[in-house]
Amino acid sequence: MDEKEKLYLENFKTYLSVEKNFSSHTITAYCSDIISFLLWLNGLSCLDVEYNKLREYLHFIQRFEYKKTTIARKVAAIRTFYKYLLRDRYIENNPSISLSAPKRPKPLPKFLTPYEVEKILNNVKIDTPAGFRNRVIIELLWATGMRISELSNLNFGDLNLEENEIRVFGKGAKERIVLVSDRAKNYLTQYIKTARNLIAPDYNTAETDENSPLFINKTGFRLQNKTIRTVINEVVQKIELPKKVTPHVFRHSFATKLIENGADLRVVQELLGHAGISNTQIYTHISMKHLREVYDSAHPHGK
Repeated sequence: MDEKEKLYLENFKTYLSVEKNFSSHTITAYCSDIISFLLWLNGLSCLDVEYNKLREYLHFIQRFEYKKTTIARKVAAIRTFYKYLLRDRYIENNPSISLSAPKRPKPLPKFLTPYEVEKILNNVKIDTPAGFRNRVIIELLWATGMRISELSNLNFGDLNLEENEIRVFGKGAKERIVLVSDRAKNYLTQYIKTARNLIAPDYNTAETDENSPLFINKTGFRLQNKTIRTVINEVVQKIELPKKVTPHVFRHSFATKLIENGADLRVVQELLGHAGISNTQIYTHISMKHLREVYDSAHPHGK
């Protein structure tokens, strides 16, 4: 890569982080995909690429027998890269606008039952300030359906606990309000009053303003996504739950429970921060699957 392309790549990384609000994992994957693409161009400027050249690249990567999901991500990275180049007026036309990826299979999202969620919550050790913080985090994931990045980025200025509301910033820095259950609010309030200031005793964390991070680590800085994932993994392994549980599984569980209890699809869409209703409709399939299972097990003419 020449110096210009290195600059494009660095600015693209900033674009993904600041404007698109992508996770660090996605940013790393996209940038890696673009580096591979730029190296494949072998001296041809990315600004001079046309649609046929992109098709040639897709044909080239087919030989590596990537999964469909990997190829779809690589296509998404290229499309996003050229959208960025067009937006910053490096190019006049977007050669990737008609570029299509192989259709990815859409398995139903995995989710937890309320019993399984409570089992996880009850096995979080809360006898230390950090342990109590961890309990609050899982309570909020289950109660609000927030993404892990939305939760870790919460500041004090985002809280409106008198109204059981929290402001979050989702993908593309899109702002929305999520609702908090009384139980989750009580845990959060207790965390703010007591546990938070004890997590980093060697640092001045008592003085807060609206931009202060809500969840902190032992050095007083904002808690990172990786730590939250580790906490969940440790609890799940401890209770030997026969499911892979990630922070996003709590989001799926939140949405599934709302749908099963008769929540309007548009309301669920708003709470989850989905751009389109099609992303939310998958939870109706989960609900129907659950209904079929109940019918098959309970009705005399079931299975």
